[in-house]
Amino acid sequence: MRRITSLFPSTPGHGPTRSRAPRLTAAAAAAAVLPLALSACGSDGGTTSSDGTWAPDRPIEITAPAATGGGWDTLARTSARLLESEGLVEQSIQVVNKPGAGGAIGWAYVAGHEADPHKLFVTSPPILLVPMAGDSEYDHDDFTPIARLATDYMVYLVPADSEMETFQDLVDMVGEGGANIGGGSGPGSMDHVALAGAVDAAGGDAAAASYVPFDGGGEAMTALLGGHVDSAVVGVSEAAGMLAAGELRALGVSSPETVEAFPEIPTLLEQDIDFTFDIWRGVMAPAGLEEAQVAYYEDLFADLMETQAWQEESVSLGWTDAYQNSEDFGAFLDEQRTAYTEILTEVGLQ
Repeated sequence: MRRITSLFPSTPGHGPTRSRAPRLTAAAAAAAVLPLALSACGSDGGTTSSDGTWAPDRPIEITAPAATGGGWDTLARTSARLLESEGLVEQSIQVVNKPGAGGAIGWAYVAGHEADPHKLFVTSPPILLVPMAGDSEYDHDDFTPIARLATDYMVYLVPADSEMETFQDLVDMVGEGGANIGGGSGPGSMDHVALAGAVDAAGGDAAAASYVPFDGGGEAMTALLGGHVDSAVVGVSEAAGMLAAGELRALGVSSPETVEAFPEIPTLLEQDIDFTFDIWRGVMAPAGLEEAQVAYYEDLFADLMETQAWQEESVSLGWTDAYQNSEDFGAFLDEQRTAYTEILTEVGLQ
């Protein structure tokens, strides 16, 4: 088979390694009078001490730019829950869902809160792919990168009672013109690229695959269970619950090696299909944040990833830690935009 390896490299993580200065908690800030008098940090709040550290002074909001049940929602809710349960934040964390337009509605919402350090959103390849398709007026340059957290992979799903047993069976169905395949991102975006690239690598006609977009992997899997599509392509973490329950079955996974949580799912490589696809997942914020605010969140998520609770959740969801700080994540995003252009051209989606 022709080699179409993903141009989306991940950095296998062993947890964050950067040194971190202690954060100033709200309680400590309240006690730090006289030489550490606190001042409001801009019109959007938070407190900054004279030593330059910043802390939020109101609830933090994390936006998932999709419906519940998808990869963005899973990352947002997992992060929020563990940040609170592990005692890493003193303010509460609220998750809001802003589905629609492949993420563009959520990005527009966040963009409307420029310089607000209490607003975050979770992100993955569509922040690059959707604007490239002309379907969003905002791209990654319009936001502040905070941290890359993890790498996820794609699974290619069918109903548990499907006659298809291998990914090649799906490719054959595509060739016969009878396959409708759902995904949780828009045309030309992440799930569509992962499908087209795999079909092409297997010797099929990527353009013949009838891709049906939904607002998140949760909706795509619901459509699959309801018989509205023949297959679905979503992230491993999105499908984890339904796979574990036996409601759906995976024909393959786009990882370079077997996913620890689902050793029974063969990789595409093991099926002689030379294709891998990484879904990096991270956190961003509105434009205009100050250095101290970015540093607070960099350290916060680095601390989160060192907890046993995060490590256990990551394994169960099929995530691999791949931490990058704000500067490195920003450079990574620039590199990925160039790489995506190449693969979109190769599989005929641009």
